[in-house]
Amino acid sequence: MTADLPFFQIDAFADRPFQGNSAAVMPLDAWLDDATLQGIAMENNLSETAFIIPDSSGEADYELRWFTPATEVEMCGHATLASGHHVLSREPAMAEVRFRTRHVGVLIVGRLGDKLRLDLPAWLSAPVDGAALAAAFGAAPEAVYRTTDAAEPSLMAVFSDATTVRSLAPDFRAVAALGGVLAMATAPGDDGVDMVSRVFAPAAGIDEDPVTGSAHAMMVPYWAERLGRNSFTAFQASKRGGAIDCTLAGDRVLLDGRCVTVIEGIFRI
Repeated sequence: MTADLPFFQIDAFADRPFQGNSAAVMPLDAWLDDATLQGIAMENNLSETAFIIPDSSGEADYELRWFTPATEVEMCGHATLASGHHVLSREPAMAEVRFRTRHVGVLIVGRLGDKLRLDLPAWLSAPVDGAALAAAFGAAPEAVYRTTDAAEPSLMAVFSDATTVRSLAPDFRAVAALGGVLAMATAPGDDGVDMVSRVFAPAAGIDEDPVTGSAHAMMVPYWAERLGRNSFTAFQASKRGGAIDCTLAGDRVLLDGRCVTVIEGIFRI
């Protein structure tokens, strides 16, 4: 017996196709078993596949889960923005959509002019010994920080200049051996932006992630303090690239960007 599931591929943090980070968004009536969800994400072979179902708890509009080709993740920013884009594109009367998640509470995507605003928890961090991450990146950062309160354990290497971040050629096996962390490199910006970054998650099946909302949950509090202001611009310098307007609002990180739907179809299982 086969089932036809709706499928939408959306470029998040993108002004036009082929930019930003691609996510599959798949609305379901109810949860399929985890093995099937993981199999679908593996078949899609995108950084994340987001699955949403109507929420019956009264806390939110939808439940939301995210899978890479290799594993379920505890928080994903770009696929949440893509999910919000999908819902709000079909519901013009809605000003925002609320997603209930299993590990990070309710996440909100709202309209902001011609952009969307994604509301994430802020992740605090503290300095740690960075020798292993420096060796994996093949370059010595000024400092390395590790999250202290995040759903996803994450490491952030801070470099002195954007050129170094752009030219990194990490040893992905060495990065994966660091304990399954989300590993990011960041530096003061160039080309008119305040900060740049790159993000790597080989343990989750993603050597380099094109644009990573969850990484900015950690980077935004750091850069807000360093820059001395709560709003600034960021660019994730992957091959696809993606621009994000960032704001630290208390214990929340607000990320603003656009999305483009590039594929609509049917996934048959």
